Amino acid sequence: MTDRPMTRETGAPVYDDQHSRTAGPRGPVTLEDVHLIEKLAHFNRERIPERVVHAKGAGAYGYFEVTHDVTRYTQAAFLSEIGKRTEVFVRFSTVGGEQGSADTERDPRGFAVKFYTEEGNYDLVGNNTPVFFIRDPLKFPDFIHTQKRHPQTHLKDPNMMWDFWSLTPESMHQVLILFSNRGTPYGYRHMHGFGSHTFSWTNGDGQVVWVKYHFLTDQGIRNFRRHEAVDMAGRDPDFATRDLFDAIERKEYPSWTLYVQIMPFEDAERYTFDPFDVTKVWLHGDYPLIPVGKLVLNRNPQNYFAEVEQAAFSPAHVVPGIGFSPDKMLQGRLFAYGDAHRYRLGANYNLLPVNRPHASTAQNYQRDGAMRFDDNGGSSPNYYPNRLGHPAPTERARGPEYPVQGLVGHYEYRDRDFYTQPRKLYHVMPEHERADLADNLAASLRQVDREIVERQMVHFEQIDADLARRVSEGLRKA
Repeated sequence: MTDRPMTRETGAPVYDDQHSRTAGPRGPVTLEDVHLIEKLAHFNRERIPERVVHAKGAGAYGYFEVTHDVTRYTQAAFLSEIGKRTEVFVRFSTVGGEQGSADTERDPRGFAVKFYTEEGNYDLVGNNTPVFFIRDPLKFPDFIHTQKRHPQTHLKDPNMMWDFWSLTPESMHQVLILFSNRGTPYGYRHMHGFGSHTFSWTNGDGQVVWVKYHFLTDQGIRNFRRHEAVDMAGRDPDFATRDLFDAIERKEYPSWTLYVQIMPFEDAERYTFDPFDVTKVWLHGDYPLIPVGKLVLNRNPQNYFAEVEQAAFSPAHVVPGIGFSPDKMLQGRLFAYGDAHRYRLGANYNLLPVNRPHASTAQNYQRDGAMRFDDNGGSSPNYYPNRLGHPAPTERARGPEYPVQGLVGHYEYRDRDFYTQPRKLYHVMPEHERADLADNLAASLRQVDREIVERQMVHFEQIDADLARRVSEGLRKA
């Protein structure tokens, strides 16, 4: 604390913070009470727009430590040697719920990691599932609309969700994961995290491989069953947020082990399905998990708004040695995330303390814009090229190069196999998880119009007749 006087935002001292300046003891408030006007105006603007998705979340700081040598695959500096540590900030979240929603609602969970590397920030923005509902970004706004509120009733509407899913068979893999007990994880510490998309790694010799990320929880998988999740939503709707904060305060630091799957560049052309299709997983028998390092969270934020609410992640934030792939959903996200942040936080969102580089400094020619709170580049040039010659582009930042061919047009994915991987998932589930999956699906479909249910049951039949039978029995019992 300080013994300095209270001040206005300009630093000028405040005379009275309890009594407005009025014309006489009972007179009207005067417009010249600038402290009052400033205080009310700031209060009116305290709530920035909430995220369209991932609105409610929790975050923490920690570190990532390299435990295995992966330099044959990538030249990323923060992965350059065993034992190297990099500061991280991680934000977990629900996807479809609003700020006041319950942490235990059935929903995918966001798993976003910001690595403060010496070559700039690297954001790995993923979920607790290895796949997603759709594989083309044109469908994303429509899908999210189905997870929000009905335009007339302003209520969550299962008809919207199932109408969309039943007309979008590529969603079946993710639907089965969502309605298994993994759709209601026991807080954030007991779930895996996945990059979901295919990314590229480039080594020092310029060789490119394709990569998928898997953060496997060291605390062990633990999930709520449906009735337990509903009960916890009533008793403690902030359960996951509280659980993460309290564990770190107790010094029970949660951790995850990072593994990657590596696909040689040439394999993408001859794999059994499109490896850039985010509705599918690479088979571990084809591309086994390779250990990379350990992610540990050991420090809670001091201020939620400044460090969690204003945290902004984007898959476009990469560093030398890491790049993108032709995954259509990833390509759409490269634009959408930064655009959402510029709308929500402003053009200079990357200058906020939680978002700015920590182990390096930003050097570029972007200037001005709302909320520019550094020296705005001082007297240095705001254009390039310039006579000083720096800052300048570097060969090290060259991204992966891969051939493209064909006519520009609107193309559907050629792969129409929507059921093989969901079927495999169902077959590896233990009996009790199959029973819970069918029960969860039936409980949701009981709220849905018959026409949509019948359309959806066709998909369940295609996945597995036993699954369809169990869901049908659950519906009949209702």
